[in-house]
Amino acid sequence: MTKFSATLAAALLMAASPGIGAENQPPAHTDEGDLAEKIVGTWELVSYKVEDKETGALIDAMGSAPRGRVIFTQDGWVAFNLEGTDRRPAETDADRAALMKTLVAYIGRYRIEGDQWITHVQTAWAPEWVNTEQRRSITLHGDEADVMTPWRIMPNWDAGRLSRSIIRFRRAR
Repeated sequence: MTKFSATLAAALLMAASPGIGAENQPPAHTDEGDLAEKIVGTWELVSYKVEDKETGALIDAMGSAPRGRVIFTQDGWVAFNLEGTDRRPAETDADRAALMKTLVAYIGRYRIEGDQWITHVQTAWAPEWVNTEQRRSITLHGDEADVMTPWRIMPNWDAGRLSRSIIRFRRAR
C-alpha cells in the first residue's frame, strides 16, 4: 500500500465512523478565535491510531480501546493523559517499563495558530518532551475533534521510525 493510499484509507475510516459522516457534521471551525473558544473544556479519547511514514501501515499503538482525556482551560493550560488498552498494575521493573509504551502524558501552556494547537510542554511522561513545543492540527465537528500530529519519532513505539498520530476525541459530558 502506498503512503497516499494509507493516508486516504485512514481519512476514509475516520469519515465512515458512526455518527460523524459528512452529512451529520456541522461546519468545521473557521478561525483562530472560534477554535480558541470551542476547544476549552474536557475531551475524552475515542480512538488513537499511529501511521508509519515509511510503510503507510496503521498501528493500534494504544490497543483497541484506549482511554484518556485532554483538558483545555480558558487561561491557556492543557493537560493531556492517554493510556493504552488493558493496563494492569506493574509487579516488576520490566512491567513498569512496558507500561511506559502505552502512555502519553504532558502538561503545558497552549496557544492556537490557525487550525493548530501548540503546547509548550512543562512536564511530561517522556523527559525529552519537556521545554519543547508539540504541534497538533485539529478539526472540530460539533462535539468531535480530529487531531493529527506532524511526522515525528515517538519515544514509546514504532521502533524509532517516523510516524504520526491520528486521534479522535469527543467532548466529555
